[in-house]
Amino acid sequence: MLYFPKWKIILILVICGAGLLFTIPNFLPREVRLALPQWWQPVSLGLDLQGGSHLLIEVGVKEAAQEQLGNLAETVRAALRTAGIRQQNLTAANGVVSVTIPDAEKRDEARRLIRDADRSALMDSDDSGVIRLSYTEATVRERQDSAVRQSIEIVRRRVDESGTREASIQRQGTDRIIVELPGIDDPERVKRLLGKTAKLTLHIVDDRTPLSEAMSGRVPPGSELLPSSDSSGPGKFLVRKKVEVGGEMLTDSQPSFQDGRPVVTFRFNALGARKFGKVTQDNVGKNLAIVLDGKVISAPVVREPILGGNGVISGSFTVQQASDLALLLRAGALPAPLTFLEERTVGPGLGADSIRAGAFASGLGLVLVVVFMVLVYGLLGVIANVALFLNLILLIGFMSSIGATLTLPGIAGIVLTMGMAVDANVLIYERMREEYRLGRTTINAIEAGFERAFATILDANLTTFMAAALLFLFGSGTVKGFAVTLGIGIITTMFTAVMVTRLIVVAWLRRVKPKTLPI
Repeated sequence: MLYFPKWKIILILVICGAGLLFTIPNFLPREVRLALPQWWQPVSLGLDLQGGSHLLIEVGVKEAAQEQLGNLAETVRAALRTAGIRQQNLTAANGVVSVTIPDAEKRDEARRLIRDADRSALMDSDDSGVIRLSYTEATVRERQDSAVRQSIEIVRRRVDESGTREASIQRQGTDRIIVELPGIDDPERVKRLLGKTAKLTLHIVDDRTPLSEAMSGRVPPGSELLPSSDSSGPGKFLVRKKVEVGGEMLTDSQPSFQDGRPVVTFRFNALGARKFGKVTQDNVGKNLAIVLDGKVISAPVVREPILGGNGVISGSFTVQQASDLALLLRAGALPAPLTFLEERTVGPGLGADSIRAGAFASGLGLVLVVVFMVLVYGLLGVIANVALFLNLILLIGFMSSIGATLTLPGIAGIVLTMGMAVDANVLIYERMREEYRLGRTTINAIEAGFERAFATILDANLTTFMAAALLFLFGSGTVKGFAVTLGIGIITTMFTAVMVTRLIVVAWLRRVKPKTLPI
């Protein structure tokens, strides 16, 4: 018991030193913390401690599925037109793309072309020439799940690009997202950024049909009327449905100025640059419509081929609007529209009150525990209190190192951890007292106390850790914060009670060599 290997002593000192190192940023002024590296940051505070916004968002997976059907229908239309096969009644509704091929001799070729349009779709036909495409339920669920996961990633990018730090973004259920924005100053701007689909597409303006004729209801097949985002220009544009270049090929977009007016510059990847160059080369003298979320931002005339893969989006932008649009294009387009179901805002004043209340509760609990241990166990109680303070340092340092978020229930978890930390020492000391009363020597009683109490300490902490793990797996929001704090507290408690306390007691025994147990 008196023998402690050097490697074990060094390991304990290194762990305690690392805990102290990661705890230091929590006590530095805000100005200093901002200059610290990313790996050396304080514990993040949750909404209930520093204020902010809580948003519950629903992903429009049904709208995304309908859009996919529409894209499939347009692919079928383009394939049949290219092959010169006449078609009728091409529709996309109720999860089915349906088309009629009146020419019986062309139906086999049409089936082959339609099959190639999407190999994952199921195809069936009848003798009347009607061909149908649909997706299995498993494929639909997989695509809906993919849309939600992609939406979460794009929401995370947009929040990060907006400069919001320490945001929490997590999935809830099958089609909902929870976004928590601690300390946010302008939640409405963040909602605007998150709510925009930001789907950028480039289309050729259809000049074969007069706009007035199209607005009267005679829209030619393969074209559509889109509204203009500029109220000072024409109200609508007639554009071809075919997407010449999509926004998914963008690699960068930045706000800039052109002739003293805010604009957005963009750059395509290699494939997008080739497509953009070919489109502008084949359509010199025509208007190229830049469409964002179904509205035409601008429709400039292509004066000459643009082969570098760079372009400019101009319009009636303010500086802030140009900056936000560039941010949205960099983050990528949402695969489905988002609907805000719930918004809760916590003021910083309420958060400050929560911090004060939590600090008072933690301080009071710590004082009561310290006094109790000293009164009941004397010198060994003082050693337990030293281990308790090290436990708090390790707990805060561990949370800081993994970027955990501290909430008000998390503070409750810290208070509970302090009580559990001394529980282990109480078990050890009471076992020492029993062994000493049975006639053992001081050293033997202390050794028996540590060894025979270990199984009980391990069992108690293991069951509590399992409960914390279940809370983390099945809980949400602040419940997870409590579970994280409690789980980390159990780990640090086991370390300090079994390792640190024992090391200090061994050092004290070697130095003092007591004749009686100091309890």
